[in-house]
Amino acid sequence: MSTQEWINAGALEELKQVRSKVIKGGIAVFYHEDEVRAVDNRCPHLGFPLHLGSVCDGILTCHWHHARFDICSGGTLDPWADDVPAYDVKVEDEEVWVSSKPRNAGNAEKLKRRLQEGLEQNIGIVIAKAVVGLVESGVPADEIVRIGVAFGTSQGSGWGAGLTILTAMRNVLPKLDTSGRILALYHGLVHVARASSGRAPRHLLGALPPSPAPMERLMEWYRSCVEVRDTQGAEKVLLTAIANGASPEQLADMMLISVTDHFYLDGGHTFDFHNKAFEALESLGAALTEPILASLVPLVGSPTRSEELHHWQAPVDLVTPLRQAFERLREPADPEHSVQLDEQAFVDQLLSDRPIETVDRLTRLLLGGAAPERLAQLICLAAAERIVRFHTQNEFGDWVAVLHTFTYAHAVHERLRRSKEPLLNRALYYGAMAIYHDRFLNVPRAPKPKPASGFSFAPEELLELMDRRQQIDEAASWVAGYLGRRQDPQALLGTLGLALLREDAEFHTFQLYEAVVSEYDHWADRSDAFADQAKETCLIACARYLAAHAPSARELPHTAKIAWRLSRGEKLFEEE
Repeated sequence: MSTQEWINAGALEELKQVRSKVIKGGIAVFYHEDEVRAVDNRCPHLGFPLHLGSVCDGILTCHWHHARFDICSGGTLDPWADDVPAYDVKVEDEEVWVSSKPRNAGNAEKLKRRLQEGLEQNIGIVIAKAVVGLVESGVPADEIVRIGVAFGTSQGSGWGAGLTILTAMRNVLPKLDTSGRILALYHGLVHVARASSGRAPRHLLGALPPSPAPMERLMEWYRSCVEVRDTQGAEKVLLTAIANGASPEQLADMMLISVTDHFYLDGGHTFDFHNKAFEALESLGAALTEPILASLVPLVGSPTRSEELHHWQAPVDLVTPLRQAFERLREPADPEHSVQLDEQAFVDQLLSDRPIETVDRLTRLLLGGAAPERLAQLICLAAAERIVRFHTQNEFGDWVAVLHTFTYAHAVHERLRRSKEPLLNRALYYGAMAIYHDRFLNVPRAPKPKPASGFSFAPEELLELMDRRQQIDEAASWVAGYLGRRQDPQALLGTLGLALLREDAEFHTFQLYEAVVSEYDHWADRSDAFADQAKETCLIACARYLAAHAPSARELPHTAKIAWRLSRGEKLFEEE
């Protein structure tokens, strides 16, 4: 008998008297119904010592939250708990010996099943423990995200905030340390579970029978279905295009052209959600093409079409000039009449109160050969400037207005980096006009933050500022001072990520952080003064928005912290 494999638990007669005891390795040993049983002493729910529980009719009950376990197998009767590791036991010469290794140790496949169960039952602690176990087991993040996306797209009414958060958090993982990556995945998956809770499974309609219809015809059909809000017809056309072998690029163009046929659908959310879905598809692979893309179709069933809204028609009619501009864009670009892009002048124009001039300048730039991707980047920068200059005298809820414009503009930028489809250029105009509509939120403009002094500019200082409510200007000044000292902006992005993930953040705050990370990186390959100012604008916008929405109750990250401590064998319950 090897002492390395078996642990002595003392005399059998002693165990009969005391009924339970804790031995080396934190194992609880019980004498029950004339048998010896052994399980891990920590309740897998929240760590309460199980030797303080009770055993009746073969069921071990934890006295903290009343989780119940089969004393023989360690299996739990309660879905919100987990199986407790159980150990083999043998008795030799009236001495009890317990195996040093549990019978039912977790593995990656078991953890994946538990994650699926946590999503199905909408149980945060189960999701948290599965994420911790999978990350610490070295399972690639995309495998974890894939489980969440596959589940989320099979439930409910389509792609929404939960799946958007999960995809956004997947995108920012490189900026985060291990604990940050765990928190990011956990937040995303919990929001997917919440969005799907109580929803019926979603069943796809199926493609049309095999047909020689070319992709161009299918694109026409899809746009026609969207025009009349026929989501069933649109889904069947979409699935037919997928079955016919359409590429992801063709599918993206088909769906996003239909989204831009009308102005700024649902305040930008429709375009933004489409972009996130295609980003998820890029990272997770073709196997999820049908469920991911079909989950977008419900979004076009009843979105608000902004050309029908009063403030797009009066006191300034924006609808007619935009439609006229779209007609002008049908003209071929003329290389001999190229227009020089002055980046600062264009941003200033976007931030002005002269929208008709903005439409004309944008049109001349496009016809003059300016890259749509570059214009989209500048529109996004102007939207970020609105957040930097958002005055705290505004109603608190108006933060979301400037946020929507920024995240929409970011989505347009990402799509135009991937597509050369001319009809998608219409999305640039919608972003430009949304920036115009947000002008009242910069009246008066918040002053540009001055670099703070009296700090060492350690990351903890920024987090301490955000432990107090409404430290908006203070956080912005701290960031300006940090950057003024030429400290590492990538480390700052990581700190801002932690500031987000330690909160019970709502949907828009996740959107903001991911968009800032991406836009910052798009400017990172330039070191000229304009680019440096653009990067600073992104970081200050992020700090101001995060500070405006902190602190919260921080319940979600507390649950993740419990799960991580349990996985590391720490004691969560201490006897007096």
